[in-house]
Amino acid sequence: MFLGQEFKIFDWFIIHFTENNGMAFGIEFGGQLGKNILTIFRVIVVSFGIRYIYKLTKEKLPNGALLSLGFIIGGAIGNIIDSIFYGVIFNDSYLKLASLMPEGGGYSRFLEGKVVDMFYFPIINTHFPSWMPFLADQHFIFFRPVFNIADAGISVGIFILIVFYRNFFK
Repeated sequence: MFLGQEFKIFDWFIIHFTENNGMAFGIEFGGQLGKNILTIFRVIVVSFGIRYIYKLTKEKLPNGALLSLGFIIGGAIGNIIDSIFYGVIFNDSYLKLASLMPEGGGYSRFLEGKVVDMFYFPIINTHFPSWMPFLADQHFIFFRPVFNIADAGISVGIFILIVFYRNFFK
């Protein structure tokens, strides 16, 4: 797919190819240096997270809580892999299809790749009523963020921990 291309599965489910620099909602800071620092920080946090999960396995934590932590760490690792390698093994996909392992190399260096997002769920796509102050007739989409499987794993893991296992982490 090329950047921005999409396939409509249902009105409320679209496969939409986009890339971001690896922070939530495409937030950036510090240019390439900030991107490198963010990627290295993620690797360090995930390393400590894996050690923490290993320690918790010896404390008889419920399997559901361990699974949730696994979703979070697995999602983080997925996004790290994109950040580290995606730019090295693909060329730019702006207005064209990206090539795997292009002759001239990828669009960026090690640690500077983007994260690919593709799931878009515009569940409610409407306009605010004309009688609403400040928002009259403005377009409204409920669930606008585009995300990937790794993001979903992180979100589901956090949700399960908060709802079912918050008492184990006091």
